[in-house]
Amino acid sequence: MTEVMKNYIHWLRDAHAMEQQAEQMLKAQAARIKHYPELEARITQHIGETQGQRELLETCFERLGEKPSVVKDVMGRLAAFGQAVGGSVASDEVVKGAMAGYVFETLEIATYTTLIAAAEAAGDAETARVCRGILKQEEEMAQWLLEHLPSVTTQFLARDADPDAVAKR
Repeated sequence: MTEVMKNYIHWLRDAHAMEQQAEQMLKAQAARIKHYPELEARITQHIGETQGQRELLETCFERLGEKPSVVKDVMGRLAAFGQAVGGSVASDEVVKGAMAGYVFETLEIATYTTLIAAAEAAGDAETARVCRGILKQEEEMAQWLLEHLPSVTTQFLARDADPDAVAKR
């Protein structure tokens, strides 16, 4: 196996683990933001996209005769659990969660941009095509979060100022 291919497969495994982490993180967040229906709906939509992305990556592994890394996948799920626990104690969890979501989406954008270049260097046009589709979804989610951060923030502030409202969730 060439060094290009070794790096490429390594990064593909990283992306799979990242999607495992994203799915767990998004599910935990969606379960705790019932008072923010627009944000909850978009996160729920992205959970479905994320599950589809993971499945697409798995087909790429199959085509390449490779497998995802069990260790990386477990570590990604553990990281998501830690993020969920840490976020659940913050009184401004919904705002911090939306901000963290945006940051995570930009990590995914960088990951898929790198994977496209690596797939092309490895001569794997099909995975490059798959990654371009995933990249588009990640860019759309990042843009949505960025555009909605002000409204999530103002909704939180209004709920937090209302003694009869629950701001956190």
